Amino acid sequence: MLRLIRPLLAAALLSTGLAQAATVLGNVEFKPRETVQQQALQLNGAGVRTRLGFKVYVMGLYLRAPRTDAEAIIRDRGEKRIRIVPIHDLEARQFGDALVAGLEKNHDAAALTALKPASDALLAALNAVGAVKAGTEIHIDQLGNGATRLSVDGQQQGEDIEDKGLYPALLRIWLGERPADPELRNALIKRPQ
Repeated sequence: MLRLIRPLLAAALLSTGLAQAATVLGNVEFKPRETVQQQALQLNGAGVRTRLGFKVYVMGLYLRAPRTDAEAIIRDRGEKRIRIVPIHDLEARQFGDALVAGLEKNHDAAALTALKPASDALLAALNAVGAVKAGTEIHIDQLGNGATRLSVDGQQQGEDIEDKGLYPALLRIWLGERPADPELRNALIKRPQ
């Protein structure tokens, strides 16, 4: 009987540890699981975006299955979620400008031209939000059909953007060869313990 109880107890303790949230900066928690269009996603990694020595936002990346290969994550066409929580108040336009800079850093002129209608649609939806307060929940989801959806504090902003190239382009901002923050890149592709 004791031989049966030990493995069950070990499994229960392991599943309890997996169910706990990873915490970044002590006050922003990342649940181990999220759902996009009824697809269960797992927290792949989470970290802090630092710029010029200042902590700007915390970010988590949710995938259908854990991965540590950045290029494989970018190429994967399944559902995903980028969850961003600003640490300080900022204008949505500032965040949008940073996204554009990240796209420019990781794409050539031809790719940027092809992405322009989709990236303009995302920026328009983001700019319509106005101010983004510290603690605001920003979700950028890749849907099952490859479209991109922006939500702020649980409310969808704008229409779904159908261009299947937009989400991989956005992921390159953080996971590409010239990431916005190399330490954040490493945190996003390293599963939380």
